[in-house]
Amino acid sequence: MTKTRTIIRGVGGYLPERVLTNAELATMVDTSDEWIQQRVGIKERHIAAEGQFTSDLAVEAAKRAMTAAGVTPDDIDLIVVATTTPDYTFPAAATLVQMKLGMHHGMAFDLQAVCSGFVYAVATADSYIKNGLATRALVIGAETFSRLLDWNDRTTCVLFGDGAGAVVLEKIELDDDAPEQGILASALRSDGHHWEKLYVDGGPSTTGTTGHVHMQGPEVFRHAVGKITDVVYAALEEAGYTVEDLDWFVPHQANKRIIEGAGAKLGLPPEKVIMTVDIHANTSAASVPLALSAAVADGRIKKGDLVMLEAMGGGFTWGASLIRW
Repeated sequence: MTKTRTIIRGVGGYLPERVLTNAELATMVDTSDEWIQQRVGIKERHIAAEGQFTSDLAVEAAKRAMTAAGVTPDDIDLIVVATTTPDYTFPAAATLVQMKLGMHHGMAFDLQAVCSGFVYAVATADSYIKNGLATRALVIGAETFSRLLDWNDRTTCVLFGDGAGAVVLEKIELDDDAPEQGILASALRSDGHHWEKLYVDGGPSTTGTTGHVHMQGPEVFRHAVGKITDVVYAALEEAGYTVEDLDWFVPHQANKRIIEGAGAKLGLPPEKVIMTVDIHANTSAASVPLALSAAVADGRIKKGDLVMLEAMGGGFTWGASLIRW
């Protein structure tokens, strides 16, 4: 007998060329490099160029993931783009990625769970694959979050950046007694009662405008650590593992203090926690795959490692996926 599993075949990340440093931000709003680094651990962020859209960032990350996986667009039959900042209200950014990759086959759609979007998308694609609806998927987190920011609001504009990360997921069949591989378990949660703590004050059905990000920072921080550890423990329990079994923790790159707090509450040593928030800030749905891409590229994450992905975002939404690399 065999069992169907979804493995990560390749990973890729892309950051726009323009870098916006804390020093430059300090000339725009009342802030400083020291204040930003001390509060959130961010040194710089990348900003998409004029005329460079979310789908463009997604395509670059997707190409790098496919190269790493040794596949072409002809091999892909599902594209899921996790994004809060699609090019248009519709069509889905995923269909534009499909077009830009030259694909006329398969299916493509967007998933909106804000910063948790990539983890939600991984779980969704895993379900599609295990239920026979897809064989090989591109799962992408991509954002041009800078276009939702009020650049006069120092409480939000210092926190976010643009970028994209992608993985190629692939169906495999394992003998029942073979060592486990791929996505072992996912835990997803949401609670819409907290929406006003982190939201954008615009949309097609309300104001007819894009709007700007608003955040109750202390409230988000207060909820974050507990919700993060909740889904991590749930995924571990489902798969029959403990925190001590983890080789790597790849959290949403929102805030250094939140990442450190979650790691400490889980009892994870800092050297097992992947942190890249300093070089690209909070890129919402792109942050987990960007961190994952960096850790795979530099050799930290390697075959056989047990890896936990985790994110929390507006909604609130939060989730985790446990993967045997």
